[in-house]
Amino acid sequence: MISYDPLYEYMEKNHITTYALFKAGFNSATYYNMKKGKSVSVNTINQLCEILDCEVSDVMKYVKTNSKHKKKVSKSKNKGT
Repeated sequence: MISYDPLYEYMEKNHITTYALFKAGFNSATYYNMKKGKSVSVNTINQLCEILDCEVSDVMKYVKTNSKHKKKVSKSKNKGT
């Protein structure tokens, strides 16, 4: 699952308000969708990184969950294949 908690932590740490984010051109509806845990496009992540002058890891992270996906990709033990 993708979490946007790093974004909120980054904004708080750097004293960036949602008002400042919206004023910089970030769509408020997109922000509130992210707060609800909805997915966003790579372009949206790119826009946030440009506005905030930060890295992707400052915006989102992967959180491992008990996935219901039955198939997983097996990791190859042979290097170079």
